[in-house]
Amino acid sequence: MSAPLDDDPTPNINVQLGSPYIAKSLKNLDDSADEPLPTQEVTALCRCGHSSNKPYCDGTHLQIGFVGEKEADRVPDKVDEYAGAGITIVDNRGVCSHSGICTDNLPGVFRLGVEPWIDPAGASVEAIITLVERCPSGALSYSIDGVRHQDHGGDPTVKVTKNGPYYASGGVELTDDQGSEPQAKDHYALCRCGNSKNKPFCNGAHWDGFEDSGTWEEPKK
Repeated sequence: MSAPLDDDPTPNINVQLGSPYIAKSLKNLDDSADEPLPTQEVTALCRCGHSSNKPYCDGTHLQIGFVGEKEADRVPDKVDEYAGAGITIVDNRGVCSHSGICTDNLPGVFRLGVEPWIDPAGASVEAIITLVERCPSGALSYSIDGVRHQDHGGDPTVKVTKNGPYYASGGVELTDDQGSEPQAKDHYALCRCGNSKNKPFCNGAHWDGFEDSGTWEEPKK
């Protein structure tokens, strides 16, 4: 991947109802194998889930009447804190993309079917930090001595995950006409299947059968 020059404008994704994601000045768009995909100064990315040229928009959202509003019965956007010895785990279920990274790799801390579902005593502070820093949606972060740690760093990049969301990282700015803001400005997960109840953010709805053939044509200039 090529890193942007210091004087390059900050990459931005603009979200508007009834429109695709409009990515401006985005140089790093990667597929699920971390291979680069072509971008332009302005790149339209599919968010309805029905483009025949994913990840690029082909206008299908207009034919199917896709709007992209949030749904009233979505998981609330709420920050909870779980204090332990030496670390406090911070969690916002409302923006979780349900990647499974936390529950699959540190089940002693992130416990399915148990309340409270997070136990900061279930692993070492070092192990918790390493795991939380892998959270792609920004739902998880941590605090030590009252200082919250959220940013992952790196070059501004959007990754197109296999049959899943777009993972933005490295500080790709997000502007949304409905006022949505990511939990972590540095990284977040955007719905790509069109079925999330918390659009534009992913809520794991893609697990219900969203598929991306992986075929595409370079967007026309």
